[in-house]
Amino acid sequence: MSYVVLARKYRPQSFEDLVGQEHVSRTLVNAIDSGRVHHAFLFTGARGVGKTSAARIFAKALNCEQGLSPQPCQQCSSCLEITAGQGLDVFEIDGASNTGVDDIRELRENIRYLPSRSRFKIFIIDEVHMLSINAFNALLKTLEEPPAHAKFIFATTEPHKIPITILSRCQRFDFRKIPLPAVTARLREIALAEQIEISDRALALVARRGEGSMRDALSTFDQIIAFCGMEVADEEVQGLLGMVDRRLLLDTVEGVVERDSRRVLDSVRRVDDLGHSFRQFCQELVEAFRALVLLKVVTEPAELLEATADELAQLQQLADKGSFDDLQRVVTLLVKTEAELAGSSFPRLALEMALMRLTHLPPGKEIGALLRKVEDLERRLASGGPVAAPPVARSAPAEPVPVPAEEPPAVEPPPTKVVPPIESAGATAQPVVRSSIGIDSWPELVRHVRKERPRIGSILEHGRPVRFELPDLEVGFAAGSFHLEQMKDAETAAIFQGLVEGFFQQSLNVRIVAVADDQGDQVPPSLAEERRSRETGRKEQLEKEARDHPVVKAAQEILGGEIVEIKPLDKE
Repeated sequence: MSYVVLARKYRPQSFEDLVGQEHVSRTLVNAIDSGRVHHAFLFTGARGVGKTSAARIFAKALNCEQGLSPQPCQQCSSCLEITAGQGLDVFEIDGASNTGVDDIRELRENIRYLPSRSRFKIFIIDEVHMLSINAFNALLKTLEEPPAHAKFIFATTEPHKIPITILSRCQRFDFRKIPLPAVTARLREIALAEQIEISDRALALVARRGEGSMRDALSTFDQIIAFCGMEVADEEVQGLLGMVDRRLLLDTVEGVVERDSRRVLDSVRRVDDLGHSFRQFCQELVEAFRALVLLKVVTEPAELLEATADELAQLQQLADKGSFDDLQRVVTLLVKTEAELAGSSFPRLALEMALMRLTHLPPGKEIGALLRKVEDLERRLASGGPVAAPPVARSAPAEPVPVPAEEPPAVEPPPTKVVPPIESAGATAQPVVRSSIGIDSWPELVRHVRKERPRIGSILEHGRPVRFELPDLEVGFAAGSFHLEQMKDAETAAIFQGLVEGFFQQSLNVRIVAVADDQGDQVPPSLAEERRSRETGRKEQLEKEARDHPVVKAAQEILGGEIVEIKPLDKE
């Protein structure tokens, strides 16, 4: 008797045997119990998750000789024939081999006849997305109004390739990837039935290789048994599958979290000695740190992670050692490194440098805390409160004594005047009045404001010193302009007041006024206007010099050319 592979020998024979597809089983069972069985079904999902097996179980439930029941007897001739794939009234068609319209026409002719001895004629079309457009069109009318004795079950891994006209005529069931614990439990049942001695750790490696596919996991298990025999060792499974030892992977993760450079370099050396792929090792590191991130944000992550209970406990301990921001940065850098390893000539060096960088990453700081500090500083400057600064040493006892460290950092400003936000270290207690300063100080004031507050300084460059007779200062802006509205803002005006008084070391009456278009000749120009005027005059002078240059004129006369554009060679 020929050997039957595990994927066929332990194929699900009832809805209870479908692992990880309870939502599909429940819906089909309820449909049979209530007698509301649709005529067309579409089973979609990844490979090896039970689509064709579910179609056969459904066919047995509909055609069982004991009666229409969600629990087929598995003993009658109809159930046995369907199990063996030889049902007279159950047609399993490969959509990849029967893609033409002629195949569908033959199927339509077959549908017309009553089933030979069963209750229904059932057509199971696997990989239905491989049918041609003409074949789908030929199937439309039959699929919409089939005979009462006909049922269709379509299976596909690529439902997006099926025309919407076919999808709208079918009940769709999406088969999920099977969780790792469910695959491991099923493998344990099969190992006990086959009397195979294998550890849970080795079964977890086999299940993980299946990537959510029960058939792939069973095929891998067949390969393991053929290699190891009836007693399977963990090292043999790991060596055969070419997977990185879980302990080595967790050691590397722990080395990164604890910032142990020697440990991660030793892990890379062990990976090289064992002959593992550096890129695959990096991919598994990405999965491991992804698990740590999920453990940080999810209270019950078992459904999101393909890990056993013991592995989850180990990962939780590692997750507790790092912050969410740091772990997120590690994942980002590892993903970038994995892409670089694909074409790197020095993969070991690239991985070592990436892990070394991870162990030396400075701890991340919360952005919200930094923003709060900046906002607090801006509020102090706006209100005129003193900014915390290191105390300045005084050499002479006659100098004013600085505020002691134990004094409160913020002092309420006088009720009528704003305290200058910035004072020099050697400033005396009494302000120095600069009553002799005139309008020539305007550019210097603008530079001071731009240095302390660049945004306000850039706006001030468009202002005009309408009145500059201290302690009165009036700054004008074009009526209705954006700059006028910005400077009239209460907060901006308060900051500007403090900056001006700090610059002149005296209390001032600062006003922001509007300048009409007809008053432009009565007030001095703004710094921006002066700069544009200088640039325009310089450009005109350069163009004149270039056109009058003897070499240029000679070139025009000899070559018969004309000057199209003149560009200055310098950037000034």
